[in-house]
Parts: sequence; structure tokens; C-alpha cells
Amino acid sequence: MGKRLLAFGNLFIGTVRDVLPIILVVAFFQLAVLQQPFPNLSETLIGLVIVVLGLTLFLQGLEMALFPIGEFLAGALARKGSLVWLLLFAFGLGFGTTVAEPSLIAVGEEAAEAMSESGYLERDEEAMANYALALRYTVAVSVGIAIVVGVFRILKGWPLHWIMIGGYVAVQGLTALAPKEIIGIAYDSGGVTTSTVTVPLVTALGVGLATVIRGRNPAIDGFGLIAFASLSPMIFVLIFGMVV
Repeated sequence: MGKRLLAFGNLFIGTVRDVLPIILVVAFFQLAVLQQPFPNLSETLIGLVIVVLGLTLFLQGLEMALFPIGEFLAGALARKGSLVWLLLFAFGLGFGTTVAEPSLIAVGEEAAEAMSESGYLERDEEAMANYALALRYTVAVSVGIAIVVGVFRILKGWPLHWIMIGGYVAVQGLTALAPKEIIGIAYDSGGVTTSTVTVPLVTALGVGLATVIRGRNPAIDGFGLIAFASLSPMIFVLIFGMVV
């Protein structure tokens, strides 16, 4: 128990150190440039404490649960020798974690609002909700497929750079064909998918899989899944904009 408390304390101090540059930048511009006091200083300080504590608990949770679970499941499925179950797990992991991403939910709602204000979508709550949901599921399916491709790459030993180059060539080609209104949304969707929920589990999947497969190096083959998860939403959302 004492070791766990000590580890948590060290993690908390590390989180404070990581957040400190952001606090200093905000404080400098607020006090030195704008020369104004912080509004609701007490609430701001309480909020900062909550942010640091929340980040610490989140990181602790990753180390205790998400990373071990992801690595264990990937390794167990690989040792079982069932390719179908491994690929289904990869797709389900990519799809499920992406649907649950708070940042993607926010981007979907903002995209629907922007489309409505621009006149490309009816100013109707149901229509906007359907558009945001369709966009979310499009991104989630794309990430699921991307993780499947990434797992295949690990299994077969395919070079990462050639797949990425081909993917970005496809993005550039689709960008020239897609409506201008969807391009920014498509490019942003590639970033918001790789956030707090998706990254830990997908990374653990790749490392765990590369660890148990003979001839694979976890440092070389275990990473790269996040790159696929960032690339595929751009392709799928550009196609979504062309179709919808």
C-alpha cells in the first residue's frame, strides 16, 4: 500500500510539472500582457487542482488497467491462433473506443452546427443530430478498419512507411474531389480520434501483439497503429462528404 501511495505521489508531482508550463503561459498573458486579475480566482485554482488530480488518476488508471488489459487480450488471442477473433477484436476495439471519444462527439456536434449555419443542412435538431451521429459512426468504422489493417501489418511484417505514403496520396486525391465544406472537418477528424480513450488501448494492442509474435520487435512493429487511426478518418470523412 505504501509503495502504491508513493508511486501515486510521484505521478502527481510529475503531472504538476507537466501542467506547470501551461499555467505559466496563461498567467503571463493574463497578468503581464492584459494586466488584468484573474476572474473568479478561487474557482480557477480549484479547477486547476481538479485538472491535475484528474490527469493523475487517469494516468494511474492507464497503468493499472487499460495497458495490461490491452496487451493481455492481444497476446492471448495471438497465442490462440485465431485470426478471425483477433481481427474482430481489433475492429471492435477501434470502433468502440472511437465512438466513446468525447472530442469526436464535440467535433461532430460542431460540424453539424456549422453545416446548418452555412445552409448545407436543415436548421432542424433532428437533422443536425443525425448528421453528427452519421459522422461519428463513419469515423468509428474507419478507425476499426485502420486497426485491422495495422494488425495485418504486424502479422505480415509489412513496411509502415509505404502504407502511410499510399494513404496520404489517397487523401490528397480525395481532397481535390471532395466538397470544400467537408475538407476541414475530415482533416480535424483524423486528430480527434487519437485522444484519451483510443490511444492507450490501441497502443497496448500493438505492443502486446508484437511481443508475442516470433520475429517481431515491439519497438519497431508494435507502434504505428495510431498513425493508421489518424489517417483513415480523413479518407472516410472525405468520401462521406462526397456521398452525403
